[in-house]
Amino acid sequence: MRVQSFEKGGAVANLPEEQFIEKLAREVELTEPMRAPSSLKARIYSALVQSQGEHGRLASLSDSKRDGHVLCVFEQLVQIAPVGEAVESLNFCRVCHARVLGEHFENPPIYWSGCPYVRFKKS
Repeated sequence: MRVQSFEKGGAVANLPEEQFIEKLAREVELTEPMRAPSSLKARIYSALVQSQGEHGRLASLSDSKRDGHVLCVFEQLVQIAPVGEAVESLNFCRVCHARVLGEHFENPPIYWSGCPYVRFKKS
């Protein structure tokens, strides 16, 4: 069954939504893969880490480093300081200016190794 389109006056097929999406996907050719903006990646990462922290203690910086994760320069300072595991398990990105820049700019002026927000702008 065909019905009248409201936008351009052409006829469109009256298909169930799933069939329509599948038909549309078959007919569309992508020339390049789409890349998510680094600011979107940064906001998603921040929300995920914040949610993890709300549901329990984050891994300590010492545990993260032992597991092979690279720490940013600020995390390295906390990790070598004589503080307890509770302090090492805080979300230091939450108060870092790199997070703010990463969440609001597509190419933020941050360059520290180990910073996840720097990695987002490179990917």
